[in-house]
Amino acid sequence: MLRTTSLFLVLMAVWLLLSGHYTVLITSFGVASCLFSALIAYRMDVIDRESHPLHLWPRVIVYWGWLLVEIYKANIDVAKCVLFPKKYLRPSLFETKASQKTDLGKVIYANSITLTPGTVTVDLDGDVILVHALTKGGADGIKTGDMDQRVTRLMEES
Repeated sequence: MLRTTSLFLVLMAVWLLLSGHYTVLITSFGVASCLFSALIAYRMDVIDRESHPLHLWPRVIVYWGWLLVEIYKANIDVAKCVLFPKKYLRPSLFETKASQKTDLGKVIYANSITLTPGTVTVDLDGDVILVHALTKGGADGIKTGDMDQRVTRLMEES
C-alpha cells in the first residue's frame, strides 16, 4: 500500500505542476483522477519494485548530482565540436558491457549515456550496449566504466 500511496502523491504532484488550474472544482477532479489511476494500478498489480523504485531515492539524488556535472562537461565538449569540428569531431560507434543485473539498472545506464550530450545509446541487447559518440572524449568517458560502476552502486548490485 505504501507504493500505491507514493504513486498517488507523485501523480498528484505532477498534475499540480502541469495543470496550472487551482480552483476547487478542477483540483477535486485532479485528485479524483490521480486516486482512480493509482487504484487501477494497484488492482492490476503493476506497482512493484521496478516500476516504482522507492528504494532508490536516497542514492538517486547523489547520482543525479554527479550526472548533471557530467552533462555540463559533455556540453562543453559538444560546443567545441560545433565551433571547431575539424579538431574535435571524431565520431565512433562502439560496444560496451553493462554490469547491471536487472533490466531497470540496464535502462538507467543506457538512458544516462543518452542524456549525456554527444553520446547516444543505439542498441541494448542483453548486457551489450551499442553507443555512438561524437568525440574521443565522449567515447573514452563511457569506456572508462565510471558511469557503469555508479549505476551499479545506485542499484546496489555490486
